[in-house]
Amino acid sequence: MPATAAKRNMKDCDIKNITAATAGRNKIEWAAKDMPVLKLIAGRFEKEKPLAGLKVGACLHVTSETANLMITLKKGGADAALCASNPLSTQDEVAASLVKHYGVKVYAVKGEDKKTYYGHIMSVINCAPHITMDDGADVVSTVHQNWDNRKSKILGGTEETTTGVIRLKAMERDGALRYPIIAVNDALTKHMFDNRYGTGQSTLDGIIRSTNMLFAGRTVVVAGYGWCGRGVALKAHGMGAKVIVTEVDHVKALEAAMDGFYVMNMDSAARLGDLFITLTGDINVIDARHFKLMKDGAIVSNSGHFNVEINIEALKTMTRSVREVRPYVQEYVLAGGKKIHLLAEGRLINLAAADGHPASVMDMSFANQSLSAEYIAKRAGELEKRVYCVPGELDREIARLKLAAMNIKIDKLTVQQEKYLSSWQEGT
Repeated sequence: MPATAAKRNMKDCDIKNITAATAGRNKIEWAAKDMPVLKLIAGRFEKEKPLAGLKVGACLHVTSETANLMITLKKGGADAALCASNPLSTQDEVAASLVKHYGVKVYAVKGEDKKTYYGHIMSVINCAPHITMDDGADVVSTVHQNWDNRKSKILGGTEETTTGVIRLKAMERDGALRYPIIAVNDALTKHMFDNRYGTGQSTLDGIIRSTNMLFAGRTVVVAGYGWCGRGVALKAHGMGAKVIVTEVDHVKALEAAMDGFYVMNMDSAARLGDLFITLTGDINVIDARHFKLMKDGAIVSNSGHFNVEINIEALKTMTRSVREVRPYVQEYVLAGGKKIHLLAEGRLINLAAADGHPASVMDMSFANQSLSAEYIAKRAGELEKRVYCVPGELDREIARLKLAAMNIKIDKLTVQQEKYLSSWQEGT
């Protein structure tokens, strides 16, 4: 449903349909069973109330996993407001349940247009948050564009994704950042697992749901070999695809080659690929010249945060007709008759056409979000206006809790081993 059809169902919200709340609660509870670390944090938060009196304004994908994060923050004493970080990623039934059953202010409708998207961001900002939570830095950038020193009560914020961290570090370099940010994305228990295993599985899930294509025997071009690209390449290869990796970083390109993938530039890969997946965080990774080189029937998709990685405007100028052939599949017929299929309007395929990352991996990501919010609350006024890594002790504690939940036991150093590792006198 387009955003213009969305109507305000209750006070302090803008959602599609409040009557879907029961279905949303079922999804939230289903996800919760695979989020044991967040459950432990929620239990402690409920007793200690570390966020009492604070408002949290979040711009995240409105999914069942995110709902469990919002519930945890509420148990910690926070007043929470949530909008979508992508126009196509909202699960409308989850949004309804958060409003009806959990008292979270939600401004999100799947399929909302750009004007409504930024209107929802402003709704969250107008709630006057003390802590912001971002997935792409849209709240932070909007706050900064409307900054008022007299009114701002923001103590700090967190950032969930690679693209957002890149934007925020650029703001820090330019001296434009007005409050501290914790880069949740850079936590080891986030990017090594969420980005690699979560993105790897959910991206292919979205592509399969929208196309019903067989990966075995296909040539899949993965643009970018960061943690997300690694995960997608690994999963595609595991399903029998021939995987080509394109990169601009020499070290990552070398790593991809050593991992057994074909590595080449996009001009060469464009001629060979059956399916293209972008995961770089940059613009025009697939450009006009690449469309000209592609096979008839090539499929193009994006799993990077914004829909700028594929030059859709250039594709439109080359096109004589467009039609939707399946949900989330648009067929562009070029002037010469060649067909290019674009998935989910170039937006995040894993969230537009599927359910996003599995709850068990988001458990660690949102544990980082929760503990980072607590960290900001306890250190209000102490942190500088820059981008921080998640403190190592929090990262390690999340890993410890996750292993315990998985019933995995590891070794512990003996006193003799600790002494050996900390000394320089002993050699061979």
